[in-house]
Amino acid sequence: MNMRRRDFITLLGGAAAAWPVAAGAQQRPAVPVIGFLCGQSRAEWTANLAAFRQGLKETGFVEGDNVTIAYRFAENQGDRLPALATELVRRQVAVIVATGNVATALAAKAATATIPIVFTTAADPVKLGLVSSFNRPGGNITGVSFLVDEVGSKRLQLLHELVPTATAIGFLVNPTAPNSPTETSDVQAAARVLGIHLHVENASSEREIDAAFARFVQQRVNALFVAADAYFLVRRDQLAALAARHALPASYALREQAAAGGLMSYSPSLNDASRQVGVYTGRILKGEKPADLPVMQSTRFEFVINLKTAEALRLDVPSKLLALTDEVIE
Repeated sequence: MNMRRRDFITLLGGAAAAWPVAAGAQQRPAVPVIGFLCGQSRAEWTANLAAFRQGLKETGFVEGDNVTIAYRFAENQGDRLPALATELVRRQVAVIVATGNVATALAAKAATATIPIVFTTAADPVKLGLVSSFNRPGGNITGVSFLVDEVGSKRLQLLHELVPTATAIGFLVNPTAPNSPTETSDVQAAARVLGIHLHVENASSEREIDAAFARFVQQRVNALFVAADAYFLVRRDQLAALAARHALPASYALREQAAAGGLMSYSPSLNDASRQVGVYTGRILKGEKPADLPVMQSTRFEFVINLKTAEALRLDVPSKLLALTDEVIE
């Protein structure tokens, strides 16, 4: 009987000693995990990742301190996106960030109807079926739309001002891009107003890009207008080399394409959009619902001119255009 009493007291004492540890463990909140899904490569997204982390920091979250980020990069292989999105869902991440291209946001939406999703997209998210409306997204998804395709008319106008003698312009389009019909219609309407004849060629592979340039040469176009699409960002070195070989002044959607040797670019700032996604992600981690967070439209634009390319093409850049630039690459 005494032995049993001693055993009981020992057991009770051990349990009591464990209580503070268990209580302490319960008081320490689990570090949330963000699933970061990107259609492109990590190397291509370095600057945007820094901007995303800045947005998180503005809401009180620092990677490695009070938040963890699980990265999944599709390396420009769109067919990998559904499986990568499913991986993040199975890991039960707190939020999924879907960025890099339109297909990434669509893959994330298809993978879960419960985990919050924050996207970036260059297309209209309502037309894509991502959200019900800009002001009231509904469901588990919201994000930032920078509508690159809808600034196509402004970009064509800038190219026309930079190369006023270009009356026949080659328009390179990726027919597989969800936003290509909208952008094509917008640019064609702008061309009619400016009195420019567009030669539209489709390309969604390296070989098709080469073939499109061969046809542009046959059609004797004076300049090149490249549609806003993630694939053309990936192929920016090929595009710049072909444009240089054929002496074609080329307009692109993104700064990285101008930096690779393109003549000019004009678009909303991807870095600013990435920072805004970081802010929204942090707000969701603090308890806000995606359905209550309106889809933001990026309002910061970047106009870039590559002076080295302009000199190689023997183009004189008007001073009024230089005054409008956000960056001059020399």
